[in-house]
Amino acid sequence: MAITAQMVKALREKTGVGMMDCKKALAESAGDEEKAIKYLREKGLAKAAKKAGRATSEGLVGTYTHSNGKLVAMVELKCETDFVAKAEQFIQLSKDLAMQVAATNPVCVKPEDLPQDLLEKEKEIYKQQAIAEGKPENIAEKIVEGRVNKYYKEVCLLEQPFIKDDKKTIKDLLNDTIAVLGENMQIGRFARINLAEAAADESEAE
Repeated sequence: MAITAQMVKALREKTGVGMMDCKKALAESAGDEEKAIKYLREKGLAKAAKKAGRATSEGLVGTYTHSNGKLVAMVELKCETDFVAKAEQFIQLSKDLAMQVAATNPVCVKPEDLPQDLLEKEKEIYKQQAIAEGKPENIAEKIVEGRVNKYYKEVCLLEQPFIKDDKKTIKDLLNDTIAVLGENMQIGRFARINLAEAAADESEAE
């Protein structure tokens, strides 16, 4: 299938990837845009893996404030150079991450960061639920594994579906940006303050 300039332009607008990479992806995918996007994402993952060991000493803090002024989130997004830290796509990613944190209130960045006692507590709950449903021990263990993976998607930032596009995870979003800007990137600390939740907690305490 002939790859037209319009097809390349449309793919570039959707992915932010360079024209030549978009053209190659479309050629490899016989002009199928969805397959081309998947191809670019896989290539992005490979690039991200190669860059993972590089130091990330630059970056910025992305912020989000809800329209009511009572919900604020901040996320530390790190990269290798000050040049990339000033790039429009990097700045937008930091803002999207802050909005994600505000909306989903994650516990940690990745599954490995999840407090072990919290994870064990969840596993025990899932196991007891499965046993209460009459599942045999070996089936219960598989059910626990599946529910733990679902739990990761709820509380681990990188595993969560992106609120602007639930076909992507935050990990996908990060790797896509790494592929476009060509530097290692890491999500560092994050914070979320909700005055409404704080007030409710104080009322319960009283």
